[in-house]
Formats: sequence, structure tokens, C-alpha cells
Amino acid sequence: MNFIDKLNAAWTRNDSLLCVGLDPDLARFPAQLRDQPDGIVQFCKAIIDATADLACAFKPQIAYFAALGAENQLEAICRYLRETYPHIPLILDAKRGDIGATARQYAREAFERYGADAVTVNPYMGFDSVEPYMEWTDRGVIVLCRTSNAGGSDLQFLDVGAHGETKPLYQHVARLVAQKWNKNGQCALVVGATFPDELAQVRSIIGDMPLLVPGIGAQGGDIEATVKAGRSADGAGMMINSSRAILYAQPQGGEDFAAAARRVALETRDAINRFRI
Repeated sequence: MNFIDKLNAAWTRNDSLLCVGLDPDLARFPAQLRDQPDGIVQFCKAIIDATADLACAFKPQIAYFAALGAENQLEAICRYLRETYPHIPLILDAKRGDIGATARQYAREAFERYGADAVTVNPYMGFDSVEPYMEWTDRGVIVLCRTSNAGGSDLQFLDVGAHGETKPLYQHVARLVAQKWNKNGQCALVVGATFPDELAQVRSIIGDMPLLVPGIGAQGGDIEATVKAGRSADGAGMMINSSRAILYAQPQGGEDFAAAARRVALETRDAINRFRI
């Protein structure tokens, strides 16, 4: 099953547009896990098991693992996801962007080493830096478009229109991906929940292409505005990501952290669903 088919099936099976981000921060872990050699694996497995029936995707952020020298634990977590929950898409949040030969190695890292169904990429260097990921014809390529951070406007809102036409750069990226780059039909875009007007603009450009939408939860994006702006015609079309608000729902990282994560994930999934139709 390719990425898009798996995502469509997960939307339906779990009645969910919620993507659960995996951003392990040892300082916020339960005390009993902080000094364990496989504490990251234990923590992430507990979160996964507690939320798997509520999620349309899981999204480990590679930097949180690499900074701790824990790539082997990331491999173990990805393997656990593939073997235990093969019906749920695994998105590696890496935001890679480099020349073709190097991009091919990054693609191998994402799709061979970690077995991801999709990976996030940066389009700044153009199509030849994105094309190597498409050699894996069944895997998703999720392109940064309008990101949730305030500084994204430094570049993404620049006017690249011509002949009197106003066209922000993020809209140009959306059109490029939807009309030219999506050769395998496995592309998606990253558009932040913190900019619902821009989210609606992107949806109007790309049709039913999926959107990975960070920015709710700890970043403060409004769920109702996000869903109404970004939903596709059938009330799906989005992977709305929440990471820290779910992972660290138990403020002191107590023993009930997984139960707290499930409670917040359920509340978030249901809040999203109220505005889908």
C-alpha cells in the first residue's frame, strides 16, 4: 500500500485527522525512564500504544533523537510502528534539502534505514533536490510550504508575482508541487495551523492533496479555524499534528504519562472531528 492509500485508510479506520508527533525530551520524561538506556524507546512505545487507535499518522522528529545520539532508538521505534501498527503511516520529520546526490542519501536514510512511509523536505533548492525522494514511487514526499513559525514570513510571504499579479512564494510552492512535482501522486504539503487564511489559500490551489498541519496544541493554533480552512471536500485531507501537548500531558512526567497522553489525544481528535463537515 502506498503512502496516500495508507493515509486514506487510516483517516477512515480511526475516524481521525490527528497526527501524533514523537519529540522525546529527556528533561520532561518520567523520572523512572530518564536514566534507562532504552528510555526513549519505552517512552515512545507507551505513547504509541496509548494513542494508536486515535491517530492517522505518527511523526517522529529526527532532531530530537539525533541530538541525543539515539538514532538506534529511533530505528527501534520505527520498526515497532511498522510491525505493530502497519496500517498507520509513519512520517519522518527531517525537513531535508540538498543537491541531488546528497538528497538520494537522505532518501535512503528515511525510506531504507527508518522505513518511513513519508518524509518532510525543504523545496528551497528546487525540484532536482526533491526528485530523488520520488525514486521510491510508493513513498510520500511532504514539502514545506507555509510553516507555523513566525519567521516563516521572512521568505514564504515574499511576492514572486509578475505582470501585476501578486503571488506570495508559499502559493508558488503550492502550485509547483500540485501541478508539476507530484509525479507519483504521493506528495503533500506542510502548512501551519497558525495561519488559517493562508491554509485556506493553499487548499484552494491544491485541491484534495493532503496537508501536514503543525501548530495546534503547544503552538496555539485554533482547531476550529484550522479544520474549516484546510479540510478537503470530503472532510479529510489533513494530518493535524500535536506533539508536546500530547507527549507531556502529565506535567511532572508521572507514571500515568501514557494515560494522560491518551486523554489529550482523544480530546484533540474529537475536537477536530466536530468541525470536519
